[in-house]
Amino acid sequence: MKIDLTDTNASSINKAILEARRAVGTPAVGVVLTLVIVTDEEHAYDSVKAANEASREHPSRTLAVIKRRTRGPRALGEPRLDAEIRVGTDAGAGETVLLRMHGEVTRRADSVVLPLLLPDAPVVVWWPVDAPEVPSRDPLGILAQRRITDTYAVEDPLAALAARAASYAPGDTDLAWTRLTPWRSLLAAALDQARTTVTSAAVESEAENPSAELLARWFGDRLNVPVERVVTDGPVVTAVRLGTPDGEIVIDRPDGPVAHLAIPGQPDRVMALKVRTTAELIAEELRRLDPDEAYASALRHGE
Repeated sequence: MKIDLTDTNASSINKAILEARRAVGTPAVGVVLTLVIVTDEEHAYDSVKAANEASREHPSRTLAVIKRRTRGPRALGEPRLDAEIRVGTDAGAGETVLLRMHGEVTRRADSVVLPLLLPDAPVVVWWPVDAPEVPSRDPLGILAQRRITDTYAVEDPLAALAARAASYAPGDTDLAWTRLTPWRSLLAAALDQARTTVTSAAVESEAENPSAELLARWFGDRLNVPVERVVTDGPVVTAVRLGTPDGEIVIDRPDGPVAHLAIPGQPDRVMALKVRTTAELIAEELRRLDPDEAYASALRHGE
């Protein structure tokens, strides 16, 4: 079910959400958190679609803050708030509100969002693109227990990582780090099997890949070894090589959803290691809302 409201306010939106729930026969709130997406019109569709897919694992009230600007001398335009409310099959396993903000309303997004947050439920804010310089001090970021950015979506990912390291606060995370979870799991399992000392490391990836940079920092932080960065054609991270006295431990994924794992003294194996969708990444981040200390330590290594 969809309800469109033009030139509205938070009170009217809350009332419409209740009416929509009754209309689809679900008057009780079954969602467990509020996910706030801060984006523009260009990226709104893909972001909301990913959030709706993730809501099947984590039923959420999704608030998409879409800041719209007009061209010309009065770039902000007339202040206005339009809303599109989706409940039922149109909103995954939760409920979705698209908040299109015009004019001065874009500068007061927190005052619109605050009355729409679920009481006594965690708040997660996600910036798919154009994250603030200091997410924890952003008016919307202040409302959240978890703040998600994505340095892969910016023009200069490595500069963005440096900014994230300088401004890090507990609760910050980045999807460039989330993309590494399968790699880190395989590497940890390989080291458990090899039972040897790592003396060097190499990470192969496309140039200026933020996930590869974080992986290299993670090796430097946890293993205290020199880490070489090798540029390949990608996509993303293509291989990791850990030097040991017995030979190299290698995870190689040049292309496709599978990787080859080589451990000295053991048969080579084929492992599933696909590039995950944005929905899968967001679903993982919503599983844990406590500070990610491993991310913080890797992010700050070498800074």
